[in-house]
Amino acid sequence: MVKHLILWKLKDEITGDAKEKVLREMKENLEALVGKVPGLLRLEIVTKPMASSNADVMLDSDLESEEALSGYQSHPDHVAVANTYVRPFTEIRLCMDYEA
Repeated sequence: MVKHLILWKLKDEITGDAKEKVLREMKENLEALVGKVPGLLRLEIVTKPMASSNADVMLDSDLESEEALSGYQSHPDHVAVANTYVRPFTEIRLCMDYEA
């Protein structure tokens, strides 16, 4: 199994109700990829970090294999969600993948 973790920092200008909408849509659309993307076993989005955090959103996912991770990254449904609900609103992205 492969763990795929991402931390995002939203753009500073996204605040208030707009921030809540962005976070809600990121969570709903990314979590909806389970069952659509082969090899994606689990995906959880955390949007309520503690005050001690310096990231706004965390993606924590499990994939069957490194090949499944590669397929996930280029899967059309994932690309569409990332291009619509993630990339336009984030300024920093950190990723860590590892075998579990």
